[in-house]
Amino acid sequence: MTIHKMKATTFEPTTYSEWKEVAEKSLRGMPFDKLITKTVEGIDLQPLYTGEQDGIAETIASIRGEKQQAGWIIAQPQYAKAAKMFVAELKESLERGNEAIVYTGTTQFEWDDQSLATVASLLTSYPIFMTDTIGNDPLLQVFNLVPKEERILVRGAVSLSNGELPDGFSNIRTVCADVREVHYKGADAVTELALAIAEGAELAIDYDTFAEFSERFFVRFAVDTHFFMEIAKTRAFRVLWKALGTSFGESVTAHVPIMSDTSLRSYSKLDPYVNLLRAGNEAFSAVLGGADVITVHPHDVLTGINPASIRYARNVQLVIKEETLVNKVIDPAGGSSFVETLTKELVEKAWKLFVEIDSAGGYKAYIASDEFGKRLEERRIIHAEGASKGTKSLVGTNVYADLSASALEGEGGIEVEGRFAEPFEKLRAHFTKQQPSTVLVTFGELREFKPRVDFVNGFLATGGIHSEISPAFTSAAEAIEWLEKERPDYVIICATNPMIEANIEELLAGLPEGITLDIAGKYETALSDKWLGAGLNGFIFNGQDKIAKLKEIKNNGKGDGPE
Repeated sequence: MTIHKMKATTFEPTTYSEWKEVAEKSLRGMPFDKLITKTVEGIDLQPLYTGEQDGIAETIASIRGEKQQAGWIIAQPQYAKAAKMFVAELKESLERGNEAIVYTGTTQFEWDDQSLATVASLLTSYPIFMTDTIGNDPLLQVFNLVPKEERILVRGAVSLSNGELPDGFSNIRTVCADVREVHYKGADAVTELALAIAEGAELAIDYDTFAEFSERFFVRFAVDTHFFMEIAKTRAFRVLWKALGTSFGESVTAHVPIMSDTSLRSYSKLDPYVNLLRAGNEAFSAVLGGADVITVHPHDVLTGINPASIRYARNVQLVIKEETLVNKVIDPAGGSSFVETLTKELVEKAWKLFVEIDSAGGYKAYIASDEFGKRLEERRIIHAEGASKGTKSLVGTNVYADLSASALEGEGGIEVEGRFAEPFEKLRAHFTKQQPSTVLVTFGELREFKPRVDFVNGFLATGGIHSEISPAFTSAAEAIEWLEKERPDYVIICATNPMIEANIEELLAGLPEGITLDIAGKYETALSDKWLGAGLNGFIFNGQDKIAKLKEIKNNGKGDGPE
């Protein structure tokens, strides 16, 4: 076919029903529901979204991002432990692409007059974002150094647990709904949105009008790795805030800033450079969702940062801004059938939960209730099971673990509650010090047993267990003779089902004392029970709870005993 004919060739458009029919045939008898993914938020993710599906066209027409301008502020914090170092690092970061003065009150230290004056001189040129600060934080003195006539030029947000700013800083927002704490305790997107709205509603009561309150308010989210869910979460907040204003009897025109941080609950101490990929994913979803202020945490923040990792974190946002030009678009995710539908579902579920919170006495009453604690625990367990069973992938930790590249410890790292990788890190730390002698015993041809060998190797690597591969045996007698000589601590049989079934009973009968034996694969209950009764320890299979199995190996081998 010539190029001209190729360009002129057209295809008949395919309808959703036609696609679904083909998809169902490809499933070969399995139900269509197999293609639907269920999220912790209780949302069913469909395999395909098109304008033909029920309600999608109306959704796109009714749900929009509500953001009023394109772009966002790059807000990278300083990690200095002294005032002069803070100022030096701040100047360098601003010169290299950072766009804000960022300070965390948890790193409070003494300030000299010169350093305060330097920061004060920057306030009219760069927005300032201060979080977790208390009324006696020495850095708050910087606001007194700004001339009264220039205070109107100072922009940003200051989250104060007590006290207040001097008069004149009308463009500094001081009222915050920060839902990062519940995020790290296991909250899903629906819970975070509902709590942000509920806290806002409760705080707004102290103001004459909701519009006045909206001028002082900002919200802060942690952004996780569920790319499209996090895009929808950010967009959904704006829709919910508009609806909240309507419930107060007002039409909201004020733009409420959304501050977004990359979530550290997805970070791992194992293979930490993967954290850089997670940070890029999370930052981009915050951008597409319409966040106003974004912070990217360095990939090694858990084990100890360095100048290079700080630069990488800053450059994540610079690359997005300079290479994608997405900062030129007001609502880059708008119009996507998938994102618009997901946004709508989050709005509906979050508003329903908000109404329940309001009926239960409001934000403060709800977060102190047993019901809230139960909700968080249920979602925390779902997240933990997802990481343990592999339905939630943590590359370098619970899948594709690299035993040669670990960074379990470091100086100056921080501790973060609720990280998915932590159970794997504890096991890796143990097996790094006490490694059981582990062998994968094989039967048959390489092409027959290699898939299971690769799977078991990967499974064990997530716990930090090194394994060796035996010669390929043709009989149980050969394997028993070899095991008598080598005497490993732990053995996993890797072979095809027919080969295992033909040799396992003889192998169990002649297994040398002191060796723990498992089989790779999952079998019918009757067969499994028969082998377990004959002395088999257990099985390793896809979809298994890795943490539970690795702890079993730890406790059966050279471990310290049950935890």
